[in-house]
Amino acid sequence: MLSMSTWLRYVVHKFEYSVSLSWKSYKGGQINEKELSDSIWKNVFQGKLTYLHWNKGEEMAPTIGALGGTLLVRKLPAADTTKVFVGDVVVLKDPENSDNYLIRRLAAIEGYELVSSDEKDEPFVLEKDQCWVLSDNESLKPKEAKDSRIFGPVPMSDIVGRVLYCLRTAVDHGPVQNSPYSTRKDSPVLEVELDVEEMAKNHKA
Repeated sequence: MLSMSTWLRYVVHKFEYSVSLSWKSYKGGQINEKELSDSIWKNVFQGKLTYLHWNKGEEMAPTIGALGGTLLVRKLPAADTTKVFVGDVVVLKDPENSDNYLIRRLAAIEGYELVSSDEKDEPFVLEKDQCWVLSDNESLKPKEAKDSRIFGPVPMSDIVGRVLYCLRTAVDHGPVQNSPYSTRKDSPVLEVELDVEEMAKNHKA
């Protein structure tokens, strides 16, 4: 049974998400000022903070198995440096194909200086709203890993979610290691919305 404090923290997260999502729709012209309040409360009472996402490939092994995994992803309608942190495993739009999504670990954000292992390359600093993402599988070459070493910095706005939990098989599943701050912040969301049986039903492996 969930504690009252967990429920309260969860409701606060739902409200914050609803405001962020509704404001984004308002700024984008999808809803008007009169509809803004209705949209906020509708998302609070009806929406969820997570969704399931299937991922396959060696890039994020061993965090996500090469044979694939069903992921529980927390939605991030407006990612910025107050919502995602270095060390988080994130879902982002594929810079080379906007119809696809990649799972990568956030390695650096705006203000970080990056130095290449190749002395021919000049160090550079990530600009505002830029981030650098890497695969977890260190045995892959950059071209195989398909990360920022190939396509460079990506806009923070391309991040749409943070991975909270991975189900590799019915008996091999668990929380994904994110930054300590995100882990604490996501704790009530994971406690309320995690349904391993539902994840297993949707598993493709």
